[in-house]
This record gives sequence, structure tokens and C-alpha cells, in this order.
Amino acid sequence: MSAAMQSIVEAIEGRASSQAFLSLALPKAFRAATTHRDEQKLFEGIPSAEKDPRKSLHVDEVPLPELGPSEALVAVMASAINFNTVWSAIFEPLPTFLFLERNGRRSALWKRHDLPYHILGSDAAGVVLRTGPGVSKWKAGDRVVVHCNYVDLEEPEGHDDAMLDPGQTIWGFETNFGGLAELCLVKANQLMPKPEHLTWEEAACNGLVNSTAYRQLVSKHGGAMKQGDVVLIWGASGGLGGYATQYALNGGAYPVGVVSSPHRAEIVRKLGCDWVIDRKTEGYKFWSGDEMNMKEMRRFGARIRELSGGDDPDIVFEHPGRETFATSVFVARRGGTIVTCASTSGYNHVYDNRYLWMNLKRIIGSHFANYREAWEANRLVCKGVIHPTLSKAYPLEEAGQAALDVHRNVHDGKIGVLCLAPHEGLGVTNPELRERHLGRIRLYRG
Repeated sequence: MSAAMQSIVEAIEGRASSQAFLSLALPKAFRAATTHRDEQKLFEGIPSAEKDPRKSLHVDEVPLPELGPSEALVAVMASAINFNTVWSAIFEPLPTFLFLERNGRRSALWKRHDLPYHILGSDAAGVVLRTGPGVSKWKAGDRVVVHCNYVDLEEPEGHDDAMLDPGQTIWGFETNFGGLAELCLVKANQLMPKPEHLTWEEAACNGLVNSTAYRQLVSKHGGAMKQGDVVLIWGASGGLGGYATQYALNGGAYPVGVVSSPHRAEIVRKLGCDWVIDRKTEGYKFWSGDEMNMKEMRRFGARIRELSGGDDPDIVFEHPGRETFATSVFVARRGGTIVTCASTSGYNHVYDNRYLWMNLKRIIGSHFANYREAWEANRLVCKGVIHPTLSKAYPLEEAGQAALDVHRNVHDGKIGVLCLAPHEGLGVTNPELRERHLGRIRLYRG
């Protein structure tokens, strides 16, 4: 760590004043987890499951980017791994340098992002170091978390819902200067208050998946969940499903959590979900080669009704994609809703449309969250209502291993990455609130 960076860490640990942060010299370069443009064909001919992010993710010294209007430079104490980090690292479904090149043509400020390297990461918790012209809400020294909706809001479509803006992008995936670094560059309208009772690594793991779960399940733009709804949640112990399970329980719904092992079933039960299906232990196989296995889908639907007292799901929280989508459509109740994102098992969804159209079901596409939704989701974390799903944290030097864990699905919940934080456990400023919720906060840590 450079001397300038060490001074920044000391100021953060000492909770220095805004003026003190402004007096600190900024480093000319910083460490970041990157992919390289000249390695885009690194994994050609290799099956997806065998691609190793440890070979493509590098920790490099990169130059400090120019700070533009309405932007903030943040010292990143911790970040986290998401599936989009894995996709970027294995150059699937497209190399993300294509996004950087396309966006680089939009303006001179966007041209900054089109570089021979891509700094990944769509989560961050840290401290504001500098703000650009036009920023009034945030100042140097503010402790923040970052949500990943990166949008200029220059188009009219975005002013009802920023996710519908034609220029909307995901920070650290379709932009450069992401959170897996000692410093990151964000728009001021990506900033939110850091939960005071969480450590840096716990706070960093919430931004993308918590906001995504909120929009997908709670928001009027998603499932608009209400009290009494039966909600089928695939991957209910995971980074995304763990938050969905919490939202269902807190919102008066009845979650049916689907998991893939007895260990993960126990996590979901500890979250408070009484209705759990371990699909591997119970042996569900929804596909026979390229053919849908309707017998297995019917067996699965009967199992849901057995648990729920005869009710089919009002909402299906769908994100695995190809492997589960046909089953999601089949088991949703008449008039029910399937809300989908991510498609981590494959993007090409095949299902029997008769069970959708003849039963008046709806499919809703959901993608991340707008600022209001992300803010509301973070507010619930700040109040100790929704809790982090962090299971493990790696140092920045091992970002490739962290991405591999997610790629191979050997993790529970979220995987964090320490960037400037010298070790885990730092950053708590409200120990009383932490003590009150410590069991939930530490649930995924064993």
C-alpha cells in the first residue's frame, strides 16, 4: 500500500473531519482487480464451467481517473463478488470491453472508461474522498455504500423509472472504475449511507443483491408482494435469494425456499422460513435431456401445496433461468406472477406457453433497481430489519479465487473482498444496534 493510501486509511480509522480528508494528497495510482482487453480470447474453446477467473483477474496498479461533474471518488474499504463479476472475468456472454467501447463513444467523460483494462466490481463500502462540480448532498469523509445503477438521466424515459433510461448501465460491469479496487469512481446518485452497525465487508455485500431483491419482489415495478402471498424462492439461501426470503418474511408473505443441500436448508430455516424444499435431496430433475419433465414438475408443485396447505405460489422469485424457468411457469397459481432476472443457469428459457396463457399468468422482467428502490432497501438494512448474507471475505489479492467460488457455487450467501480494510471487523459505529442483531448478522458466518 502506498504512503498516500496509508494516510487515507488512517484518516478513515480515525474518523477524521471532512476538511482533514480534503487536505490529504490523492495517490497518482491505486490497486484494482482488472481484466485485460488483450486476453478476451483467453478461454476460447473451454466449457463455461471450466473457465477459471483466477487466470483472467489481475491486481494491477492503475492511474487515478479524472473526476467529472456530479461524481465522487470513494476510498473502498470493502467490495463483493456478484455473478456479473464472474461473467466479466470469463468474458461471457460477451466480453465487457464491448460495453466500454460502445459507451466510450457517448461523450468525452465516457471516453475515460474505454481503456485496455476493466476495473470490475458492482459493490463497495467506503468513504468519500472528493466530489465533483454539482455535488451538494455528499462531502469528503462521508461513510457510504454504493449501488450500481449508473445513469445520466438525460432522457425522458428515465424520469419515471431510471431503469428504463436508454443510457442506463451497471457500474463495474458496463462501466469502468468499479468497486474491486482501493479507489472507485461513481456518480453521486449512487451513494447511500453506510449502515452504522455493520463492518465494511458486511456493508459492502448488500448493494447489488439487496436492491435487486427489493425491486424484484417488493416494488410496484416487480412482484408488488402483499401480506399473505405464497412466494416460491429459488436459491433461497443465496446472495440474492437470502434477501428475498427476508423480504417475504418481513412483508407478511409465506416463503417456500428452494435450496440445494441440507446445510443450505438449515440456513433458510434459521432465517425464519418454515417451508423448505431441498431439491437435490428430494431428487427433482426438471429436464430429461432437452425435454421438459412434466412428471417432475407436477411432483414439485404437489410438494409446494403440501407445505403451503394447498396453495400454489402467488409469486415465483426466479433467477436460475433455463434450468428452473419452465417449472416456475408451471407451478405459479392461476393469475400468478413469475418475476425473473439473472438466468445464472442459462439465458435461453424454454417453457410450455399453455400454462402461461391459459392460466392468465404474467412474466415480469426485473433488472437491478432505481435509486429510490435501492435507497429504501438500504434503509431497511440501516434499521436492522434486513441483514447481510456475507459468508466469507478474501483480500483483494485473491479476488480471482473469490470469483471462482461464486462461479462454482461453493459459497453461501455473498463473498466479500477486503480492499483498503486491513482486516475484517472494522467500520462499526453503532455497537448497540449490532449487538441487538448480531445473531442475524453472523448467520452466514457459521
